[in-house]
Amino acid sequence: MALQGVSSDIYETSSNHAAVRMWLTIVALLVIAMVAVGGVTRLTDSGLSITEWQPILGAIPPLSTASWQEAFTKYKQIPEYRDVNAGMDLAGFKAIFWWEWIHRFLGRFIGLVFAVPLLLFWVRGQIPQGYHWKFVALLLLGGLQGFIGWYMVQSGLTERVDVSQYRLALHLCTAFLILAGVIWCLLSLRSDSGEVYFDNLPNGTLALSWALVLLVFSQVALGAFVAGTKAGLVYTTWPLMDGDFIPEGLYSLTPWYLNAGEDQLTIQFNHRIMAYVLLGLSAIQVWRTWNADNDAVSRSATWLACLMVLQAVLGIWTLLFVDGAIPIGLGVAHQTLAAIVFTTCIWHLFEMRSVTTAPR
Repeated sequence: MALQGVSSDIYETSSNHAAVRMWLTIVALLVIAMVAVGGVTRLTDSGLSITEWQPILGAIPPLSTASWQEAFTKYKQIPEYRDVNAGMDLAGFKAIFWWEWIHRFLGRFIGLVFAVPLLLFWVRGQIPQGYHWKFVALLLLGGLQGFIGWYMVQSGLTERVDVSQYRLALHLCTAFLILAGVIWCLLSLRSDSGEVYFDNLPNGTLALSWALVLLVFSQVALGAFVAGTKAGLVYTTWPLMDGDFIPEGLYSLTPWYLNAGEDQLTIQFNHRIMAYVLLGLSAIQVWRTWNADNDAVSRSATWLACLMVLQAVLGIWTLLFVDGAIPIGLGVAHQTLAAIVFTTCIWHLFEMRSVTTAPR
């Protein structure tokens, strides 16, 4: 009977974990979808079409002609309309409005998808030990992300025709932090997470996996600066920029630190160089983990390197097809794949830590 009780407890715990893992999987997929929709919103210049932040009432779109006209009138009062979209008709406004509304609605939906099951799991005692504060922290970070989104939009409503690239980078990086937290919790709750691994990995492979995570995260921020300053619309050749691999005029602004966020040439150059660094480091990690005793380590490293190559090709392809604007399909694919690359990077780091910290 005792053995049956233990078996029942194990089964129940495994079942609870399965439910929580499914929930986290759905949340992770929704966050990646949010990144994709954010890319569409950015590339269609839709982000400033809703000039108010109404966390609850804003979930209801205009339902009458009068409501649409009111929203359009408010949009006409901001610099983007006067300087960029003067003469836009109501149909054109609706096209950009819907993308921004979908983006905000998806954010609210993710909040509900996270908060409601979290409450149910909590009441039923199904949250694994040690995860309560982690899930609460993710919930609070999601709420903060909503505020950051509005903080970003505000920067484009008075003096600019676009949002601040610094606030855009903050908004995108926060989304990736949320994704990292969800993925890490999901991996930690795997049914086999308690296994003991043995490996023959060279020294430094764990450090390199950490470096890859941090550098990919930095590349996401650099990509946000490229998008925010429209640096992708200049120097649309590869592998050279303005006829040189290292073009003249880099870091020409003073003080020097402004170049990383203000100068289009420097911003695009930094993004390119970081891509080369990531390709090289991911290839090194594959080579160093190729003969690892743990298949998950070598498999995750290989997937990461392959996705890095695909992302680089997609970035080059997007750049070469620029014709006055970033192709929306390619741009969105590039941003979405960045989220997948980052997810894979977190997976690889998790596998590396499992190996490194396992008892010998």
